[in-house]
Amino acid sequence: MDTFDFTGDRLNKFLEDGYLVIEGFYSPETCDRLRQECSRLIDDMNPADHRTVFSTQDHEQMKEDYFLTSGDKIRYFWEAEATDDNGELNRPKHKALNKIGHALHFLNPEFEKATFTPELEAILRKLQFKKPAIPQSMYIFKQPRIGGTVTKHIDATFLESTPSKLTGFWVALEDATLENGCLHFAPGSHRDAEVTYRMVRNPDKNAKQTLLFEGEFHALGDEKFVPVPVKKGSMIIIDGKVQHMSAKNVSDKSRHIYTFHVTETHESEWSQRNWLQPHTPFPLVYERTAR
Repeated sequence: MDTFDFTGDRLNKFLEDGYLVIEGFYSPETCDRLRQECSRLIDDMNPADHRTVFSTQDHEQMKEDYFLTSGDKIRYFWEAEATDDNGELNRPKHKALNKIGHALHFLNPEFEKATFTPELEAILRKLQFKKPAIPQSMYIFKQPRIGGTVTKHIDATFLESTPSKLTGFWVALEDATLENGCLHFAPGSHRDAEVTYRMVRNPDKNAKQTLLFEGEFHALGDEKFVPVPVKKGSMIIIDGKVQHMSAKNVSDKSRHIYTFHVTETHESEWSQRNWLQPHTPFPLVYERTAR
């Protein structure tokens, strides 16, 4: 974007609602470049090496070490409706993926360049981050007709630290509409919210399921949520405690997005029970943008 300012009304609206849309954060050229790079990655990928389905409804991925050990790798996760009873793809691989994660932001040069930007640093400094790091990133496809529902949730359920300071950044690489599964938010639901529901590592090393949920999530009613359709290139900044969701893609158009999360590492402890554990230190934002 040509100019950027994250003060005054913008900052106040984010603090009030728990999310904020910034139009034109990525240029059309950057969006196209990331989509092309993602397509290249899929071209080079052998589906036989990647067998895990990702779903927020039955959580099949929670049984797989493939998911648990993906924090410092680029891995591929299928849509449930894209595989048959034997786990084989029932459509071309480019049309079958749910997402790619979770280390695009530091293992792929194109995604790294688009992530560690002066604009991101400006936002984080206004949000009082002292030593922010990015623990994960994802490319999410929301495939036509089969792009699955993302149930009501808060991001802090999955990425816990003490004290908790987590912000998501969600960029539309093509238009996100009511028909293809745009995000819905419950404005203000982050204020005074407590994290009462967490996905954690199963302490039973012999259990079939490597991850489990603890506690109870108090989902708000549908009437509290508002749809947030956005144009290609728009970024949505998401507070780690604001409730949000997206419906199934029932259209014939995909909804490709790139998203990553930022956590505070200054005087903050990353939970050893998080599914995502750093095999190498999470990349620090201010150090990367200074390069």
